[in-house]
Amino acid sequence: MKRRVLYLVFAVITIVLGLLSRKLSFLLPEIINLTLGDALYAVMIYWGVRFLLPHMSMKHTLFLAISICYAIELSQLYQVSWLNEWRSTRIGSLMLGRGFLWSDLVAYTFGCGMGYLLDSRWQGE
Repeated sequence: MKRRVLYLVFAVITIVLGLLSRKLSFLLPEIINLTLGDALYAVMIYWGVRFLLPHMSMKHTLFLAISICYAIELSQLYQVSWLNEWRSTRIGSLMLGRGFLWSDLVAYTFGCGMGYLLDSRWQGE
């Protein structure tokens, strides 16, 4: 139970960092601005999976988190009016994004990998 609470705390901290990365983007180089938010989004997904499925192995968590991120990114190729209306809202845009970019898949892979590495360090594995 204690571990689940920590994963939830990690997810909330990551959300705050992700939102701050958008507000403070003028402080960062452009290349970092383009990928930091997406990478942090993926880290948050990793922590969320760990929170929801704490007994799942870290490798399976990594695979599931990357799969979720990829599915969300690929869903941006599906353009229907009701989904586009949802994506045009602030929360919809943050959750589902707005447009497909191949580079986002790289950022998601990196972010999930960072979550995995941080988790393995924390777990002592």
